[in-house]
Amino acid sequence: MIVAAVAACGSPAPSCDETLFGVPNAQTGLTGDQCGPSCACEGTSWTAPVYSAADLAALRAWVLSDPPALLTADPYAAAAPPVPEGAYCAVVRDAAPDSYRLMTFGSRVEAEAAGAVPTHAGVCGLCSTLHDLAVYIETPDLTEPVRACGLMYPSGPAADHIQCLRGLGFTEGCAQIWYYNTVHTRETCLGPCLLALEATYHLPDGTLNECLLCDEVQSGPVFKAIAGRTRRNTGVPSAMCRPCTEVEHLVHRY
Repeated sequence: MIVAAVAACGSPAPSCDETLFGVPNAQTGLTGDQCGPSCACEGTSWTAPVYSAADLAALRAWVLSDPPALLTADPYAAAAPPVPEGAYCAVVRDAAPDSYRLMTFGSRVEAEAAGAVPTHAGVCGLCSTLHDLAVYIETPDLTEPVRACGLMYPSGPAADHIQCLRGLGFTEGCAQIWYYNTVHTRETCLGPCLLALEATYHLPDGTLNECLLCDEVQSGPVFKAIAGRTRRNTGVPSAMCRPCTEVEHLVHRY
């Protein structure tokens, strides 16, 4: 049985303390006092679970019966598709053992009422699979390995760049949107990103460095709409720390 628990303070824009949500490493640029895997919102505390190798193996054992269509064109060539407010992507278990589908509902409540299990906020997308969820959990710092693939193939070919991302464990579709995100960020944020090559992810005050901020603004909306799953809308901490008001409080166990 799939279990996904949502903390009580997961309501939109709760009042939270100033500690950022994440798991800082040497590249983060913040201390454990500034960033950690817990959030305190409106009198309720929540801590992201620590997942074992068995938990990750269980995630990867599930088979998506209706995988999303792969990208056939650059999604950044058009405006980001709208994401309905309150939408939630949920797992719907099939009759066949270890088989599931992904479905977007109007809200978490609607998903649960239909017997589905919420897996992340927002619409389902190319990274919404449980396999990609395992990658997000297993590799808290995806910035460095994804950047390494971009530096290895600065001018293509696209297939080799995507294969490099597949080597990180992503499904084909998820690797595609990470590839297009990397290319778009290179085109629109090259200046600040060259200057920030040796910079930590965050400035001392907790804000993102200029490169990551540019990526967030210029590439983030399309990525979120097409990928579906991000660490923050899934409740998974990363080395890039986020305000607790942006974090969904979910537990993913099988």
